[in-house]
Amino acid sequence: MRLKKVIALGLGTVMALGLAGCGAKASETIKIGLITPKTGQVAQYGIAVENAVKLAIEEVNAAGGIGGKQVELKSYDNKADATESINVFNRLVENDKIVALVGPVISSTSLAVAPLAEEKQIPMISPTATNLAVTPDYKYVFRACYTDPYQGGTVAKFASESLGAKTAAILYNAGDDYSAGLAEAFKQVFEAAGGTITNYEGYTADNKDFKSVLTTIKEKQPDVLFNPDYYNTVGLIAGQVKEVGLQTVMLGGDGWDDVQKDYASVVDGYYFANHYATDDEDPIVKGFIQAYQDKYEGNTPNALGALGYDAAKIMLAAIEKAGSTEGPKILAALQATNISGVTGQITFDENGDPMKSVAMIKVQDGVLKLETKVGQ
Repeated sequence: MRLKKVIALGLGTVMALGLAGCGAKASETIKIGLITPKTGQVAQYGIAVENAVKLAIEEVNAAGGIGGKQVELKSYDNKADATESINVFNRLVENDKIVALVGPVISSTSLAVAPLAEEKQIPMISPTATNLAVTPDYKYVFRACYTDPYQGGTVAKFASESLGAKTAAILYNAGDDYSAGLAEAFKQVFEAAGGTITNYEGYTADNKDFKSVLTTIKEKQPDVLFNPDYYNTVGLIAGQVKEVGLQTVMLGGDGWDDVQKDYASVVDGYYFANHYATDDEDPIVKGFIQAYQDKYEGNTPNALGALGYDAAKIMLAAIEKAGSTEGPKILAALQATNISGVTGQITFDENGDPMKSVAMIKVQDGVLKLETKVGQ
């Protein structure tokens, strides 16, 4: 059943290729590196990605591998540390002889490895590093996740086109790069679409009482209120939106994920962007979730798992398309990516950033429902 997902991601027909590096003795396997934090405070991120990458590689190998060769994963724990990431990368290149890299997972470690991947001509794709600086200066570096500004702009497009909003207020955490970046991107795209920003209000992480600023926003009666923050703050603000009687539709970014668990009653009917939706009826999404649950004791993959899976499938598809394990040839194939993934139909821009749809999720009766998919 899950082997069919290989076909869905463009890896179905295995070509009889040598896939040997230039001037090197042909390896019996195609070695792919993976750098993730498997210990420390963000270990759950790395483990989710590793689980999904392993699943992707198992599917490809079960279908015959690439060019008749099995894919071998070399995975190391970087402890979410930049120096350790550099050490691990050097080990992967010099000792393990990898031909491509999935990871690192977080932005700071991806930024540490990116110049090394560029120097060694090792194609690299981070599943989840959103910092804008990760990709632009390095042609060998890609990412599977959308950037924060891309997400904010897509929410603005959804507000304008799908909800028909003409006016919007923005309430954001001015001390948080994530929140501020989404806020600015939303403003630019919404105004470019002909919309009017009625309020552009910042707060700090210490703020707990938002009634005053919400009362000010209420005076302008905006169609939507964009609040790009994490779900605990969103729940607090949404409750006070109700208290002051502000009649609007709240919108947010992927930081809202899990908001329904503690704040279902105050966010009902509101929308937020995410990388994928678990109730998506797309056969690729359903197949991925089922395969993941079969392999990992019924656990449902989160967005990081979906991005890890897509990152691996993108890299493996590029190696197959290149018909080679040489860095420049894999690079050319990566740049020409056009693949149906769990997180959308994926192509890359000139920076190696994905151009794909964003899942807009509606909170309805305490459940997250896919409303639509929006691309830019």
